[in-house]
Amino acid sequence: MSSQGAAARSKPHNARVSDKHLRRVRMLLLLGSALVIVIGLGWGVFFAMRAKWVPVGVDVLLVGTGIAAACLTHRGRLKAASVTALGALFFVICGICITMDIPTYTTPRSTHHFLLALGACAYLLFRGESAWLRLGFPIAFFIAFIIFGSSFAGWAESPYLLPADVRVTGTWSNNILSIVTLCLVLHIMQADITARNAMESDLRAAVAQDQFILHFQPQMGEAGEVIGAEALVRWLHPERGMIPPGKFIPVAEESGLILPIGDWVLKKACTQLVAWAQDPATAGLTLAVNVSAHQFRQPDFVAQVMAIVERSGVQPARLKLELTESMLVKDVEDVIGKMSQLQARGVGFSLDDFGTGYSSLSYLKRLPLDQLKIDQSFVRDLLSDPNDMAIARTVVSLGQSLGLSVIAEGVETEGQRNWLSANGCHAFQGYLFSKPLPIAEFEAFTRRRHGDAQAQQPAAAVSAQPA
Repeated sequence: MSSQGAAARSKPHNARVSDKHLRRVRMLLLLGSALVIVIGLGWGVFFAMRAKWVPVGVDVLLVGTGIAAACLTHRGRLKAASVTALGALFFVICGICITMDIPTYTTPRSTHHFLLALGACAYLLFRGESAWLRLGFPIAFFIAFIIFGSSFAGWAESPYLLPADVRVTGTWSNNILSIVTLCLVLHIMQADITARNAMESDLRAAVAQDQFILHFQPQMGEAGEVIGAEALVRWLHPERGMIPPGKFIPVAEESGLILPIGDWVLKKACTQLVAWAQDPATAGLTLAVNVSAHQFRQPDFVAQVMAIVERSGVQPARLKLELTESMLVKDVEDVIGKMSQLQARGVGFSLDDFGTGYSSLSYLKRLPLDQLKIDQSFVRDLLSDPNDMAIARTVVSLGQSLGLSVIAEGVETEGQRNWLSANGCHAFQGYLFSKPLPIAEFEAFTRRRHGDAQAQQPAAAVSAQPA
């Protein structure tokens, strides 16, 4: 999917960090990679001129780490770049502290000062990741900093100990660079915290003042008719205008505001379905609503959903809740139980972004699903990547075997649509048909498609009569 399509299609699940935070992470990784390369080259030349080949080897490793991290960052693999850079630097710095930068009675150790800055950096880089990354890396850096900072002069000897004159220069350089690095990281962290707090404050006001609206992206059938829609939340900020979910949902997830926002979306969706039921052009539509992991894990989630359904008077069969694979990682039995209760009362379920994360046939066959979605990442290069073709065919075949409908998202070209149709997928969603639309535009789009379908029926009936 194009970047424009992806942005418009951002949804309120699985989001852990904001776009601004990701930009800061990218900037920090690029600056850090450049700094590591410069330090490695500088010290490498310095030691090569003195024929100190072991330190030269270490500096070559530093340069390689910087280049690898920069390449991964450029390709958008920020997590891999962070793990590569921090992991390599941890072992290199510890190795230098043990073998070359041993404190003496005349010169203290200084290399370990970088561990403090890197610990703070790790916390920033892994803020949206799992606990073992978010906390494990900083704790390892801080413990190593304490250990090496507490080492006394003469505690060990090494054949690679650097000469005193070199270490004096290195001490000044390391202290200055480590302080500059720490200040840079703290500045970025402060900017990150300030932006997040401002966003959270605005978001609380948005919840209180009902500043959200829904856009609807059509879901199309084989004949080009509208068979349903996906509801996508937007924030209509009084000063900044329309804000897409990718910019505020991460903060909502972290702050717990996703619960009232998700409740609002579900109520609006049910109200809209009731209104559509009065119009022949829209009466048969289904509406898909994304459910966040925070919502679904609420003990009374089933009761909340059914209370909304009953108060609105909507037909439960017209409502479809979209779940993501990441929601199935924790307590699958609880997920299956809640889904079964809701499905027994008529609510449908779609598994979104299928094939991108934690798919397991052992539990997939037990989930009370109605639909699988072929993820946009497999549709984007469908016509040029044999692997994507194989995955799409497998998802369609799997859906057919399990008695589930299959819909492909991120369809942007006629070629993609034709290939999917020829391989058994007969429902589509993407920019080929329409971007997410405000309610008035969506209904106008649906009525046009409904009118076209009505106009084709008489012609088809006449052509079917015998001569």
